[in-house]
Amino acid sequence: MSSRPKSAEPKSAREECFAAQSWESLKASGNPIYETARVFAVVFPDKIPADLPADRGVRHEIDLAPGSKYCVPRQWPLPRDQVKAIDDFFEGHRQAGHVCESISPHSSPTFCVKKATGGWRIVHAFNKLNDATIPAQTPIPRKDMVLDSMSGSIIYSAIDLTDGFYQILMRESEIPLTAVSTTSGMLWEWLVMPQGLKNAPATFNRMVFHVLRPLRDFAPSYFDDIFVHSRAEGDLSAVEVHVRHLRQVFQVMRENQLYANLKKCVFCAPEIPVLGCYVSKNGVRADPEKISSICSWPTPTSPTELRQWLGLANYLHKYTKDYAGLIQPLSSLLKKGVTCLWRPEHQAAFDSVKKSLASAPILMLPDDSKPFHVVCDASDFAIGCALMQFDDEGRERVVSYQSRQMKPAERNYPVHDKELLAMRYALIKFRVYLLGEQTFAVYTDHASLRTAMKSPHLSQRMARWLSFFAEYNFVVHYKPGKNNILADALSRRPGYDPRTVLGRQVIDDENEDDDHCAVCIASGINLTNVSPEMDLRDEIVAAYADDAVYAGIVAYLRAPSDETLGALSCNTRNQIDRYHLDGDLLCYNIDKFDAPRVVVPNDDDL
Repeated sequence: MSSRPKSAEPKSAREECFAAQSWESLKASGNPIYETARVFAVVFPDKIPADLPADRGVRHEIDLAPGSKYCVPRQWPLPRDQVKAIDDFFEGHRQAGHVCESISPHSSPTFCVKKATGGWRIVHAFNKLNDATIPAQTPIPRKDMVLDSMSGSIIYSAIDLTDGFYQILMRESEIPLTAVSTTSGMLWEWLVMPQGLKNAPATFNRMVFHVLRPLRDFAPSYFDDIFVHSRAEGDLSAVEVHVRHLRQVFQVMRENQLYANLKKCVFCAPEIPVLGCYVSKNGVRADPEKISSICSWPTPTSPTELRQWLGLANYLHKYTKDYAGLIQPLSSLLKKGVTCLWRPEHQAAFDSVKKSLASAPILMLPDDSKPFHVVCDASDFAIGCALMQFDDEGRERVVSYQSRQMKPAERNYPVHDKELLAMRYALIKFRVYLLGEQTFAVYTDHASLRTAMKSPHLSQRMARWLSFFAEYNFVVHYKPGKNNILADALSRRPGYDPRTVLGRQVIDDENEDDDHCAVCIASGINLTNVSPEMDLRDEIVAAYADDAVYAGIVAYLRAPSDETLGALSCNTRNQIDRYHLDGDLLCYNIDKFDAPRVVVPNDDDL
């Protein structure tokens, strides 16, 4: 990878806001929360009190995998100054009641890491204990649900909690597992959650969610962030309601000994940063810093650099129309066996994604009090959709864009089924908004979809999809492509047709009549040298080629060699003897006494 010179960049708006945040700046700016925050100054300490934390109903737990042995790595020798730093560290925590002497059969070594500001950071090598710990299954809040909860609000605050280390009690039965040794010969065990334990972030997230549960309607949390949002209520202005909400949050924090970093908090603002984007009463927009990073990225010179750039761009795909179509030429370069030769069409795609992200719109936050409608479309190589609503001023606004490239098998679908595929994709992506919704509209530029689901002549694929469509209460409206500009743009872009970029032959649908019924279109396909409808077995076999894991397994089983075996992951190689091919179907045996099971790829259509 080519090196990029580092240059001094101006501070972001968020950094400037944090740098300026203090008691003096709150007072000088006339921030309406100043007086209330002063009353609760105890939750904004310069240094966290060195006391045993309160029992908030959530303790850190360590569940070991069955058969785990005692974790007793040896303590290695350390220089004298580090030994003293470790002893001083534990003496301070002993006085605070955080540790006590231990006789545990478990032990993890302690060492030091130099701080950038000088001094030593004390670290415990919990590697073996963490390897034996079962991962926590605590649900992580979904970013989209956190954002959706802010719909309709006009004033916001972001509270940055200090980390939860030493602030959460250990479950008593697991205290011996936390035993740590020192070079001076001491063995300590932690009564509170120390740094370095597996599942610690999940425990902190669970604790914050637990104590803030009564306030979640206006104060959702995400790990160490609390986002408070308000709107006018009755005779109270939005600011008055917001101050009341913040007072309730501060009260809960004080009662539960939760602490925040004042420098990293934002109060009573018209816009706040939330999980990589910015939220205001107008909606949600992409983080300008992330857009700047993408747009300033130099032209990739290797597949690794291209993969890195696409990984960053993918994070912002919901803000971009026809994202899947835009990146199609670039993602084709990353396919196995494809020579990475950068051509003009790849540079054009690279520049187009940058341009699209640079002009990314502000997306509307979904409003449950207003009806949704969906636009969807399919081209020869991609499907796309958008969730839409009308705002208070009657303007049509986008809530979210979604798109993806078609799989090779899907490119052989008749035009009619491609449009249905786009509609199915839209309902899956926007399911949380549309399921249970009163009748909503789906707009398509394919007229026959209005009657397709009532046809007595259904393909196997269509029959499978019919039960899925039945879960939703929607009406299909026909809107010609010339009047359905947004939907058309989601899936089509001149110059990025796989026929010219990939050199593949796909269906030419220029002469298709949109008013034909499903049966007419299906019979007309025979004129284009396209294979007839695949049954389920054929679809499973075709889907192997697009699966990151099973494609390699099938390739090895068809042509065993050191090369095809080496392309598999270590875990897959260890289990390769459990796989075999039954014709073209990949099968798997859980054990030698178990009947073989057909392997089905992770495909929405299967």
